[in-house]
Amino acid sequence: MSKRDDMIAALEKRQPEGAVPVWEIEFQAWDAVSGRHVVLGEEFAGMSQAKQERALAENADILLQICEEMHYAALCPPGGYWEIAPGVPSYYWLPSEVRLRQIEIIRDLAPPDLVLVGGTGGVMAMPGAENYVSFAYLIHDSPEEVEAMAERTLQAGLQTVKRFQDMGFEIVMTASDVADNHGTYMHRKQMDRFVWPYLRRWAAAVKEMGLYSIIHSDGNLTDSLDAIAGSGVDALQAIDPTAGMDMYEAKRQVAGRLCLCGNINCGLLLTATPEEVFEATRDMLERCKTGGGLVLGASNAVQPEVPAENYRAMIQAWHMYGQYPEQVEKE
Repeated sequence: MSKRDDMIAALEKRQPEGAVPVWEIEFQAWDAVSGRHVVLGEEFAGMSQAKQERALAENADILLQICEEMHYAALCPPGGYWEIAPGVPSYYWLPSEVRLRQIEIIRDLAPPDLVLVGGTGGVMAMPGAENYVSFAYLIHDSPEEVEAMAERTLQAGLQTVKRFQDMGFEIVMTASDVADNHGTYMHRKQMDRFVWPYLRRWAAAVKEMGLYSIIHSDGNLTDSLDAIAGSGVDALQAIDPTAGMDMYEAKRQVAGRLCLCGNINCGLLLTATPEEVFEATRDMLERCKTGGGLVLGASNAVQPEVPAENYRAMIQAWHMYGQYPEQVEKE
């Protein structure tokens, strides 16, 4: 069985025949792990057109090299915009039209067992901190305006889903942070009005297009796992330990109903020793892989500062403990 087959099996809540698939929502440590340089963000924007085209080809070569080395079953191409400060694009950003060109190059060079995951949006997220108060007033004073925002977000996301479907993607994702460390940003009744119905509609539309769906949210979603599992979405990324979520309890709660992705503490990858990363990955795999519905990865972005030896320790633990059937020889 191929890595792609393993990924599809996990998303279908089945136990793969090969191994727990490996996938990262956003891997930023390309340079540290490859020893080469991926050009993104403002550095890319400052290049001439000819240098940009060469950089896109080099980027694709590096990304696919790391995917092979780390045994990734899926890849999120870079380019989604987010800020590290108001008005300042993150390292991982590419202009929208260039992002599509980067995706085309990766798609044309990628091996057949590597699945592409497209970030499409589609479900309204909680506002940035600078807009918390005004948004709270809007929910109270003009809830119909919030519904209109949610509808626009859904329709824009579905347009992007169609674009990625035409480009050959098999998996799409809405990155929709709806929670912080204390729980969902909105009250339960507000979630039932402004978030969950749109997640159900997005997941249903994605399924009708023949694609698989993932929702990403930071924060503590423990009380929302049943709502997410019942929405029709195939997978949740991430199971956020920094917000108090328990991977083992989450797996017990939604086994057979929701695939769980992103389960190794990204803070651990950043600050622990390789031995500690290995042990945490081993323990998670041994306790959670049975029955499938599991994708190995960091609980959030793998930051550029993550030591390469720490990330390789996670992959080494996967080699030894992430394989199916359950009993394999431990080297």
